[in-house]
Amino acid sequence: MSKQPTTLQERLAAWADEVRKQAETMAPGPEQDALLKKIAQADQATELYNWINSPELQPPK
Repeated sequence: MSKQPTTLQERLAAWADEVRKQAETMAPGPEQDALLKKIAQADQATELYNWINSPELQPPK
């Protein structure tokens, strides 16, 4: 049984959730800060992906 490929958005969300859980178990410090920064970057990438692929965004005429 082959698994359907997931979208970039789904992969980013799954990765961010996993890293978020990992960061929650860590003590505050530089390592946790680095993970939180990566989560924020993944969230920004998801927002950008959604914006680029939105139906309201029209190509120039």
